[in-house]
Amino acid sequence: MDEHSGKAAGDGRPTGNVLAGAVGDDLEGSCGGDRIRLAPASGGIERIEARFTGRGFEPHRHDTYAIGMTLSGVQTFAYRGRRHASLPGNVIVLHPDELHDGGAGTEDGLTYRMMYVPPERLVAAMPSGAALPFVQTPVFEDARFAAFLRGALADIDHAADPLQLDDMLVETLAGLTRHAGAPVPAPGKAAPDAVARACAFLRENLERTVHSEELEAETGLDRFALARQFRRVVGTSPHRYLVMRRLERAKTMMRDGAALAETAAATGFADQAHFSRHFKATFGMTPGRWLTLSAA
Repeated sequence: MDEHSGKAAGDGRPTGNVLAGAVGDDLEGSCGGDRIRLAPASGGIERIEARFTGRGFEPHRHDTYAIGMTLSGVQTFAYRGRRHASLPGNVIVLHPDELHDGGAGTEDGLTYRMMYVPPERLVAAMPSGAALPFVQTPVFEDARFAAFLRGALADIDHAADPLQLDDMLVETLAGLTRHAGAPVPAPGKAAPDAVARACAFLRENLERTVHSEELEAETGLDRFALARQFRRVVGTSPHRYLVMRRLERAKTMMRDGAALAETAAATGFADQAHFSRHFKATFGMTPGRWLTLSAA
């Protein structure tokens, strides 16, 4: 999408930050409520939220996997010779270089979130020599995949950090392989000592961005093997483990009288809004409300 003209780029994906009336002038059914929100660049993985009434995109193709979910309304598109419809909560998977269009199936319009994953990023997370998974059905229900996508696409106002990107690739690959009928990469022999070293490193460095290369050096495992081992041993991902340790320290700081902005900066969050979103998603209330109730 050209930020000034409002027309789609050659691969059908938008460019820019927040585009109101983002549908091109030549498309029927466009209106001032149409928009596309773009997340900051994150390791080559693009994330968007789009709202359309009527027709959204002309037929186009791109060189990435398009993976996401419908949030509201009915999302319709032509893909591989058929017309498909996605309802709220459905997972959508479109493969690279496959022609498709998109728009709203009812007058109420639709809202959806999507991420565009370059195939080469998935290849890096796959066993050597394995083929890229191909999902025949572009719309399906999968509670685990949907839960992952809700988290991965929840905060499109901030860039994903390195550990979150690793987790996104591992979970995306697992979801795709399940629905492609291919074997999911095995976690390998349990490595609790390596996971324990990673946990200790994350606890000691929670106030800053931790890079995947640092955990690789600390554990001797590559980032994707570590992500799988983490889920096997700890039950969560390195990124989620780090966020939870940050929130634990944040609660202590708030109880000790630190301001929210100070707390966010000291515990590794990008800003107060970033901190508040993670806090509410974890504890079901804002930091301010939690502090008031805990003090009472």
